[in-house]
Amino acid sequence: MRLLSFLSVILLLPTVVLAEQTLTFPSEDGVVITADLYRSEKPVTESTLIILFHQAGSSRGEYKTIAPRLTQLGFDALAIDQRSGNSFNGVSNQTALQVNVGRNFIKALPDMRAAISYGYEELKAKRVIIWGSSYSASLSLVLAGRQAPKVDGVLSFSPGEYFNGELSIKNEAEKISVPVFITAARNEKRQWKPIFSGISATKTGFVPEGVGKHGSSALLSQDSEEYWQAVLTFLNKHFPIN
Repeated sequence: MRLLSFLSVILLLPTVVLAEQTLTFPSEDGVVITADLYRSEKPVTESTLIILFHQAGSSRGEYKTIAPRLTQLGFDALAIDQRSGNSFNGVSNQTALQVNVGRNFIKALPDMRAAISYGYEELKAKRVIIWGSSYSASLSLVLAGRQAPKVDGVLSFSPGEYFNGELSIKNEAEKISVPVFITAARNEKRQWKPIFSGISATKTGFVPEGVGKHGSSALLSQDSEEYWQAVLTFLNKHFPIN
């Protein structure tokens, strides 16, 4: 009951950005990545950073109302523009304006890896959690498996086998050893269940009672409250903020 009360309070809090800063840093090949950094009120020495990756045709604007909720919980959040994308909610993808790779999603991996490194080396995060949406949900599972020492947890919204056989997300996800949260729209369960079943690490799968929505936009849908409750339960269990 206490947890439910806590979640209810958080869900009713106004969406307030405690500190937002747009910054840039280089990808692994020198392409300039644009990102929005949202800071919580926790001391930097205690910071847990959630890195937010957008879906196809989108931008860091996908997280304009999601990231502030995370700061209210005590997490820092970094929403980046990957090179596969366009715009979301009026926010243009500045990284893709330099070098747009279209739907060749795998080419976004250098940007995602660079963001993880930036989180540790420049932002001095003590823990890094990665959060992906659609194609980046799949690539986040890949990174969680390949970079276990650098990734402490992963939230994956609507992962699937989006890579025309070039990459098996199910096989990559089997390497994961950190806590995993996977969800999607209700009618997408069949596309992520095979991936989920192969994960031997601690894992949470969430199927909404409502229709839901694809990717992180589920948290912007009419069924957002039940998604938020599932996300907050996962974070509170595995990454409590003291």
